[in-house]
Amino acid sequence: MKVGRGGARRPLTRALPLAPSLVLLLLFLAGPIAYCAYIAFTDLQLTGQAHSSFVGFDNFTAAFKDDAFLNAVWLTLVFTVLSSLIGQNTLGLALAALMQRASKPVRTVTGAVVICAWVLPEVVAGFLLYAFFRREGTLNAILDWLHLPTQNWLFTLPILAVSFANVWRGTAFSMLVYSAALGEIPKEITEAAEMDGAGGWRRMWHITLPMIRRSIGTNLMLNTLQTLSVFGLIWVMTRGGPGNRSQTLPLFMYEQAFQKSMIGYGTAVALLLLVVGSLFSLVYMRLLRSEA
Repeated sequence: MKVGRGGARRPLTRALPLAPSLVLLLLFLAGPIAYCAYIAFTDLQLTGQAHSSFVGFDNFTAAFKDDAFLNAVWLTLVFTVLSSLIGQNTLGLALAALMQRASKPVRTVTGAVVICAWVLPEVVAGFLLYAFFRREGTLNAILDWLHLPTQNWLFTLPILAVSFANVWRGTAFSMLVYSAALGEIPKEITEAAEMDGAGGWRRMWHITLPMIRRSIGTNLMLNTLQTLSVFGLIWVMTRGGPGNRSQTLPLFMYEQAFQKSMIGYGTAVALLLLVVGSLFSLVYMRLLRSEA
């Protein structure tokens, strides 16, 4: 009996150091999420309303019938695929692979430039890229010097402009992840493949990528979640315009909740965005488990 009681107490004793962390998570993470989930089922407004009432799934039904919401969903997917799944992931891997073969001064300068873009506050990065893409900006000055046609990029191709801005700002994270992953590959394996006549592309496809696939999955998951929540960069550059041609879900949620004062509807959109992020996470986690 004494042994049984001791065995029962041991897990509780081991869990005690985790108690403060669990309390903080419940207070500052689970609590706000639960409160937002409740608000999403009400008609709460920011102004002009004394009391809110429970409306069930009306906010969610209204969202899926709203063309502006569906447009925001589509632009969010485009923005995420272009800037995260393709842009940051591919460019980060390319930079990491090139820096492995570069000289130390080149690695130092390249790493400093890329990381400086990453550590810049989102608002500052947004202003820099706005100055780059605007009609009188740096990009058009370069194109004009090369005698190439210019245009107002923030008006003609706004979603591509903000996607490029997010790639420029966020590639450093992917580069650091892949630099660490590539550094763990034994040199003997790549050297043996090179002696067998495998070129650079074949070594990358058949050796490097399979050996760092877990790092690729982790990087894709973290990049996707971060990109889904990008707000300040797009807000500074285009404010979701012109019209709603660069209005992703975070900007649509902000417009509904704080500009149109529909807190309940805006929170419902935020909850849907949370569900989308959770689904992406589950897919990536399942892929990582299947590769283990």
